[in-house]
Amino acid sequence: MKRALIRSNAFVRAANQLLRKNPQLAGDIQTALVLLSDDAFNPKLKTHNLKGCLEGSWACSGGYDLRIIFEFVQLGGSEAILLQTLGTHDEVY
Repeated sequence: MKRALIRSNAFVRAANQLLRKNPQLAGDIQTALVLLSDDAFNPKLKTHNLKGCLEGSWACSGGYDLRIIFEFVQLGGSEAILLQTLGTHDEVY
């Protein structure tokens, strides 16, 4: 089931900042977002739910050390994905 991706302001800021430092990650991010939209639980993404202060959110891998934090939301009667932030493992957890 294809889901709409909603980019939060924090996600856009984090993506812009990350891509300024590492422009070579653009392809990895795009690939991960396409996979996430098509199937959030694609094995390549290693999607998992989070605990602690991020409980209720999910994370997926966008590459070796790239993580995308998101949550499932309702948008116009269908399920969508709210992209919260992205960055390295240490930055987002």
